[in-house]
Amino acid sequence: MRPPFLILLVDDDALLVDILHRASRETFPEASFIQVYSNSEAITYINQLDGYGPKLVLLDIDLGSSINGFDFLAFLQAHAEGHFLPVVMLTAIQLPSSIVAAYSTGASSFTVKPFSFIDWKTYLGILRQYWFLAATIPPIRFYKREL
Repeated sequence: MRPPFLILLVDDDALLVDILHRASRETFPEASFIQVYSNSEAITYINQLDGYGPKLVLLDIDLGSSINGFDFLAFLQAHAEGHFLPVVMLTAIQLPSSIVAAYSTGASSFTVKPFSFIDWKTYLGILRQYWFLAATIPPIRFYKREL
């Protein structure tokens, strides 16, 4: 049996992780989610990892402050281990400029947040099909960094 597939959710919506937990029970049962709410929390989380961390990042663009998801994406791309993490941008609004910025900064994918619970189940099933079953993600060993 495979170990849980840890997904880091970087989103300021406190209810989203609960939706993901419930929706994934049927469509992506191997998924385990950890949520951080801001760019600074996400950076702290990555810097405090010592061992194997998440296999995938779901990253919202709008994190409720002037420091947004693109800033965390740039941090990951410059990070010794973090740049190996696949990052799926997860946003409510699909702006052409945001799509270009996401891929230019190193995102693996750009997606729009589903609006209904059924759509979330479908979304997670698609994530499972690609990121868990089809794609090969390298094992990434993180080393704790002092801030």
